[in-house]
Amino acid sequence: MTTTTKKAKPKNLGDELIQSMGEALAHARGEAVDVRVTRFDEPALAVRRIRKKVGLTQERFAAVLGVSVSGLRKWEQDQRRPHGAALTLLQVMDREPDAVARALTRGG
Repeated sequence: MTTTTKKAKPKNLGDELIQSMGEALAHARGEAVDVRVTRFDEPALAVRRIRKKVGLTQERFAAVLGVSVSGLRKWEQDQRRPHGAALTLLQVMDREPDAVARALTRGG
């Protein structure tokens, strides 16, 4: 026979937040907790392909994106994923490489 323990319903917002943080910490530690996890899979960007499309060396491409060459290489080897402004700029470069090349030529 399996018994389940029902959680006490929080009495107020403060109690609910404390309970939620406890559940989040337990989940982060890998403990089995009754939480809903929502994951959004980002489509993998072919960073190397995009770099070659705009015709830049790793050094110049990294400088344009504001990242280290080491970080860029990790993206190209799919060891890490870009995020934030760099991800947005990569998406623009992928869709409009000529516009990016023109902008870089004018600014560079």
